[in-house]
Amino acid sequence: MKILVCISQVPDTSTKIVLKDNNTAINNQGVTYVINPYDEWYALVRALELKETGIASDIHLVTVGKADTEPVIRKALALGGDEAIRIDADSHDPYETANYIAEYAKSVGYDLILCGKESIDYNNGAVGAMLAELLDTDYIGFATDLQTDGKIATVKREIEGGEETDTCSLPVVIACQKGVAEARIPNMRGIMAARTRPLKVVTPAAISSVTEILSYELPPAKAGIKMVSPDNMDELVELLHAEAKVI
Repeated sequence: MKILVCISQVPDTSTKIVLKDNNTAINNQGVTYVINPYDEWYALVRALELKETGIASDIHLVTVGKADTEPVIRKALALGGDEAIRIDADSHDPYETANYIAEYAKSVGYDLILCGKESIDYNNGAVGAMLAELLDTDYIGFATDLQTDGKIATVKREIEGGEETDTCSLPVVIACQKGVAEARIPNMRGIMAARTRPLKVVTPAAISSVTEILSYELPPAKAGIKMVSPDNMDELVELLHAEAKVI
């Protein structure tokens, strides 16, 4: 069974974001980029577990990005991927990204495609569903558990107010979240080996984006903290009602 894991590069949550060009772009100077946690901790690690149990034979990693994304895809290699593919495009449009991956996936043929439920930069969670549609396969999102025998996938997923269990035939695209697997740390041997492993660079298909980013806006600065005496509940209630507007 061949597995394709989608890897996206995102800013580390501890990085301070600075905007430029009249708030139409992010200043990358000093920004630390990492693998999207949902892709790394859950999708990739579950793929590795399936290979370790003998169900999967090959794990390929794919990312859409320019040369500056190579450290991120190499870290994914260090965790245990067999082959890394970088589709040489700079895309912030989920439809465009999904198309790039779909065109490559069609040329190879995968039994299972895993991705994170969303990326932590844009949080739209759209690429996985679009990818499944473009490949004409089933899609299961918000997976918290994934079991497969190589022919049938059994997936538990979160729904509003509970959990459901789905089964479907492979191939399938599954978006993973917490619960599917436990995060791993690459060992030194894997890190050193990943530095010299070949990285396949693919020319992107001719796809036009359907969305455009007009501008970015930073969240408002946090306001000061007001201390209220535990003996003065009337003041606390008034503040929560008049200023915080939560009651």
